[in-house]
Amino acid sequence: MVALLNLVVVAFLGLLLRWMFVAPVEGINYKFLLHGHSHVALLGWLYSTIFVALLYAYMPHAVQQKKIYAWQFWLSQGTVAGMLASFPLQGYALFSITFSTLHILLSYWFVYQFLRDAKAANLSQGAHRFSYKFIRAALFFLALSSLGPWAMGPIMATGHIGDSLYYNTIYFYLHFQYNGWFTFAVLGLLFWLLENCNPDFNRKLALAFFRWMIWACLPAYVLSVLWTKPAAILYVIGGAAGSGQVVALVLLACVLYPHRKSILAGFDSWSGALLLLSGLTFVLKILMQFSTAFPYMADLAYRQRNFVIGYLHLVLLGFVSLFMIAVFVQQGWLSFKSRQSRWGMGLFLAALLGSEALLFGQGVLYWAGAGMLPHYLELLFSISIALPLGIFLFFLAQLKSGRRIVKEVLPARELQHAEV
Repeated sequence: MVALLNLVVVAFLGLLLRWMFVAPVEGINYKFLLHGHSHVALLGWLYSTIFVALLYAYMPHAVQQKKIYAWQFWLSQGTVAGMLASFPLQGYALFSITFSTLHILLSYWFVYQFLRDAKAANLSQGAHRFSYKFIRAALFFLALSSLGPWAMGPIMATGHIGDSLYYNTIYFYLHFQYNGWFTFAVLGLLFWLLENCNPDFNRKLALAFFRWMIWACLPAYVLSVLWTKPAAILYVIGGAAGSGQVVALVLLACVLYPHRKSILAGFDSWSGALLLLSGLTFVLKILMQFSTAFPYMADLAYRQRNFVIGYLHLVLLGFVSLFMIAVFVQQGWLSFKSRQSRWGMGLFLAALLGSEALLFGQGVLYWAGAGMLPHYLELLFSISIALPLGIFLFFLAQLKSGRRIVKEVLPARELQHAEV
């Protein structure tokens, strides 16, 4: 429940950020607040949910009970609380940098311990050996993304704040978090589900999908720096990476389509809908990335901040978050049994779809030279109210049901062999 509570906090911080465009609040620094919002979203919500999911999906019960993982989880929550308190007050400064650095070190500890226990459990040769390929890749990209924050100190110290090097370093971190760590973890859990319900899926096509995705992810970082209008060769590299992801998307569809009914059979109507919405946003994510390989679209994405914000929320909330919530419900860690939980998620989804439509729609109007929609900022804020309200109602419903994500999980044997 701690991870879900972090999502509630993220949603309320996001609402405050949108209110500040309507009526700036004296004494609150928008940029500092934005740093707090993004760090809690990435590290308090998504990192935590994936941490729990990987541990209980892949590790034997005896390993799950190791105190070392409890220490890693709760220490990471402490660093998130520290970032939540320090970033809005001081931005990047002593305390916020200290807490974020500690979280990076804790993530290294988790990667090391997880891979060590996975080797002892012989996961690379077990029933989930294929999906485990994605998990190893996800952990690699998690570690790789941390090079961005490590580079920020020297960059800021040498006076590069605000220039292309500064922003491209941030984009390096975001790219390998969003398109590496989060994406490959979700894909790994997706194939984990498929291994449970249909272990005879086409592994040749699935392996081809994995290879296209992993080799496209590395050069796809170039798509994030095309706004600087670099040498032509980088456009070629970015175009190849974007095309590779489209090929991978087609391969994934070929693997999953024959098993779509058996996969969805393990989900109730609400969690199944979240799974399908997550899949749809993954398709949009790939196509949007591919479009930025073209110079005109790359420049447009840079000039229209609405597109960037819309894309980041599409991936964070639409693709990754909805998938993780769906899996947690499927595993019995969260529930849609109460009317309050369904109302809460309904409000959350309505606000997510509405705000995304407004963000992208306003971006298109700017592109067309039509200016701003009447009362656009007020309308965006009004729709966004339902985001924190909805997820808060959903959170309260889980509290009332007495469920605990970390403590009340299925026994490892049931989890690993449950029918989907």
